[in-house]
Amino acid sequence: MRLNSFLTAVFLLVAATTRADIQENGIVVFTRAPDGGLQPQALVGPNGATHLIYFKGDPKAGDVFYARRAADEQQFSPPIRVNSQTGSAIAIGTIRGPKLALGKNGRVHVAWNGSGKASGHEGAPMFYTRLKDDGTAFEPERDAMTFTGGLDGGGSVAADSGGNVYVAWHGNTPATKGKEDERAVYLAVSTDEGRTFTREQKVNPEPTGACGCCGLKAFADASGKLFIIYRAARGGSDRDETLLSSRDHGKTFKSLYSHSWNATFCPMSSAWLGPGDGNHTLAAWETMGKVWFAAIDSAGERMGEPVSPGGGSQKHPVAVTNKQGQTLLVWAEGTGWQKGGDVVWKIFSSDGKSALPGGRKDGLPAWTFPTALVRGDGGFEIIY
Repeated sequence: MRLNSFLTAVFLLVAATTRADIQENGIVVFTRAPDGGLQPQALVGPNGATHLIYFKGDPKAGDVFYARRAADEQQFSPPIRVNSQTGSAIAIGTIRGPKLALGKNGRVHVAWNGSGKASGHEGAPMFYTRLKDDGTAFEPERDAMTFTGGLDGGGSVAADSGGNVYVAWHGNTPATKGKEDERAVYLAVSTDEGRTFTREQKVNPEPTGACGCCGLKAFADASGKLFIIYRAARGGSDRDETLLSSRDHGKTFKSLYSHSWNATFCPMSSAWLGPGDGNHTLAAWETMGKVWFAAIDSAGERMGEPVSPGGGSQKHPVAVTNKQGQTLLVWAEGTGWQKGGDVVWKIFSSDGKSALPGGRKDGLPAWTFPTALVRGDGGFEIIY
């Protein structure tokens, strides 16, 4: 597409963002989550189908739903409720919503912070479930926590094509209860597609603590390397966004990158990890009120130079890259406690420099954020 044609498409998109359905305007389209759902997470499977989860109901005790859209279809399938116990999910705080992963043979795996209504132990449970073999329903959720507690910020799930599934969160043991700088990142591992899990193990190699009400994200790349990104809380003020990597399916980790932020408060931030161009992994996070993204090299050994679109009051970033090497970075602005805001996006060229204009769409509801995916034609879709 020529640049002039692309600019025309972008201007049409920005000028026509009052509709809540799909916006067919060139390289970027918008889709509202089904049923007015919150905190959508979407992934595209190997066959081009889009898998979507979202939250509905009371933010303190609601439900998670799953829908699917085939590669050649425009509409999502009728939703399936993911959680078997009504009201067992939580969305309050905007960083505790459900997380999605696709594993061996495209199986759907979901994890979420459980609500107080569903708790079977002190504090909130870290729930996990997977789609049944016939694809018509989900198995009853299971709590991945066996001895840890203090679940606060959002947990995550990752899966790879070899049948490994990972549920990650940060929390406390009874000995470190209530001490933020003694919180740690914990991981439960399954080697049989989520049928069974190991007892959780602490995986951060350095005593960084963990920012109590911030989320983390886990992701397994195509070759099976596992990454976890989270916010540290060392000494009460060092809240560095920290990236861990594992090349042995979660047995050992090393610290790959740290983006410093000196703050004495919890920013209630979320982060993103997902597939980039080729064998690269993309990371996106918030530091000092700005969103950033960077690519992790295909060997999983080095993080590239972080890129930010500039500005401020930015939260909840997601980054996706198409086959042309263009990266869409989408985030939320103006959001707060029980307060909605705007969806904002920008497209970066393959060298990481902002070469194309972005846009802004108002009407983002409270307790939610946008997500994004790459369409089959190489364009981008933002779901909010």
